[in-house]
Amino acid sequence: MKRRKFIKSASLAGASALLLNNKTFSNIIKMNYPLDILVSGGFIIDGIRGQRFKADIGIKNGRIVDIGNLIDANGEHTINASGLIVSPGFIDIHSHTDLDLIPNPKAESKIRQGVTTEITGQDGFSEGPVSERDIERKLKNFKDQYGEDLPWRSLGEFLDDFSTRKFSVNLASMLGMGTLREVVVGMDDRPASSDELIRMKYEVEKGMGEGAVGLSSGLEYTPGSFAPTDELIELCKSAPGKYRIYSTHMRNEDDTVLEAVDEAIKIARESNSKLLLSHLKVSGKTNWHKADAVIEKMEAAIKEGLEVHADRYTYVAYHTGLENLFPLWARDGGTNKFMDRLNDAFLLKKMKLYTEAKVSNLDGDWNGVLLSSIGKKEFKLYQGKTIKQLGEEFGTEGFDAAVRILKETQSDVMMMGFGMEEESTVKILAHPRVMISSDAGSHAPYPPMSRSIAHPRAYGTFPRAIAKYVREKNICSLEEMIKKMTSMPAEKIGLVERGVIKKNYFADITIFDYEKIQDKATFTDSHQYPEGIPFVIVNGKLVINNGEHTGSLPGMVIKG
Repeated sequence: MKRRKFIKSASLAGASALLLNNKTFSNIIKMNYPLDILVSGGFIIDGIRGQRFKADIGIKNGRIVDIGNLIDANGEHTINASGLIVSPGFIDIHSHTDLDLIPNPKAESKIRQGVTTEITGQDGFSEGPVSERDIERKLKNFKDQYGEDLPWRSLGEFLDDFSTRKFSVNLASMLGMGTLREVVVGMDDRPASSDELIRMKYEVEKGMGEGAVGLSSGLEYTPGSFAPTDELIELCKSAPGKYRIYSTHMRNEDDTVLEAVDEAIKIARESNSKLLLSHLKVSGKTNWHKADAVIEKMEAAIKEGLEVHADRYTYVAYHTGLENLFPLWARDGGTNKFMDRLNDAFLLKKMKLYTEAKVSNLDGDWNGVLLSSIGKKEFKLYQGKTIKQLGEEFGTEGFDAAVRILKETQSDVMMMGFGMEEESTVKILAHPRVMISSDAGSHAPYPPMSRSIAHPRAYGTFPRAIAKYVREKNICSLEEMIKKMTSMPAEKIGLVERGVIKKNYFADITIFDYEKIQDKATFTDSHQYPEGIPFVIVNGKLVINNGEHTGSLPGMVIKG
C-alpha cells in the first residue's frame, strides 16, 4: 500500500492538546483526504505502553494511518469512542477455530468478544498433513459434516484453501506433532523407527515452510502421547529458529504436573525452542496446592535464559473428550481398539480403578463431569447432563454410565471437567508471562453452531478476563491485561504489524466499555454473547458495529 503524505501543523495549544504519559502531545493533524474509519475521542491502550492516552485514530486501506487529534478529519464510518477503551484486537493464542469457519464464517462467539486473530493447530492436532491410513473415514466425515469434499492433504494446502474463503477473523496455524505421528507412525504406542523419525523431521520442515507459525504437542492425547521426550526434542530442532515455538498440552496436568513441566522445559532447553505451556493449570483437588511450584519452575527456567510463556482461559473447568478420563493404555491403537477393550470384562475392571480415582479428584466426582457434545443425533438428549445424572437415568453407577455412552457413540463424546479452583487460577492468570486464551472454537446461538453445549470460554474468555479478573479481583492493571491479550501473543508468535495500535500497523481494533464489559455465557446456558463491546474492526473493516455483526468477512490467513 502506498503511504499517504500527511499535513501536520505544529504546536497548537489549549483544548487540542492530548495527554500522553502525563506529557503534552500537541500535534494537531489536519486530514486533507477521507478516511475509511475515524475512531474519535477514545482512551487508547495500545498494547505496549504503561498508561492509556486519549487520541483519535485514522484508518485507511486496512491500516492505521495516523493517531492524534485528527482535526477536521472525516471518514466513511465515524465511531464516537468517547468514554470507551480502544485496544488492539485480541489475539487468541490457543484457539480451535478453524473448520468452524466453514459453516459459520462470521465466527460470532469469538469476534463478539473482541478476538480478531486466532492461533489454531493446537494440542498436537493440525488440519494437515492428512493421514492416508484412514483417508476413507476422514473423507466421509468431512463430507457429512461440511457438505463438501476434503480439498487438502497438507497444512499448506489447508492454508491455501482457507486463503480463498471469507471469514471475519484472522487465522494462523501451528503444526501438530500428534498429527505428524499419526501420519508417519500410526496410532500405536511404540517408538518411531529411525526412518520414521527422519520422515517426521522432513514433515516438520515441510509444514513450517508451508506457513505454520510453530509446533504444538498434545501429550495426553493419542497418538501424540506415545512420543518420547527425545523424539519431541528432535522434531523441534527441525523447525527454523525463527519459528521454533513449542506449544505444549503437557503430558499431565494433575497428579504429575510438576514432572510434566520439567519435561516441557527440558524439550525447550535441548532444542533451543521458545516454550508455550498451553492452558496452564493444576487439576484435581489434591493438586491445587502445586500452583506455586509450577510457577517457580517457570521462573527458574526464565532466569536460566529460556523464553517461557503460558496461556490460560478464565474458567475452572476444562473441556476434552470423555475417553480421556480412561487410562492411556486403554486408548492405544485408536477408537476401534478402545471399543474392544471396553468390552473386555477383565480390562474394564483395571480401567475402573484408574478412572474412578481420577474422577474422585474432580470437584463433585461424577457430578463434576458434564456432557457437552455427543456426535450421534439420537443421543443429543444427554447433552447438558452430568455422568451422575446419566447413571441415575440408566440405573447404573457413574463409571458404567460413562462406558455405556462411550460404546453407544463410538467415543464421540465431549465433556467438561470441573477440576480447578479459583485461588490457583488467579495465581496463574496474574503471572506476567501468562497470556489469555480460549482453548475453544467459535460458536453461535443458532444452527449449526448451537447443536452442542459450548464451553462458556468460547463466548466469554476475554471479556471475563477484564470484568472478573481486572475490574472485580484487580489481579493486574487493565493495561497489563490488554498486553496479555494483544502485543504479548503477537510477539510470541511473530505476528508482523499486529497486536499494537501503531501507525502503519494493521487496523485490528477492539473498542469496549470498561464499566459494562461482561461475559454472559454459563456452563448450562452457554450460547450467550458478552456485553460491552460495541465495535470490532478487522483489517480496517467494521465487523461489529453498535454490538451487531455487519456481515463483513475481512479476515486473512497469516502464514509464518
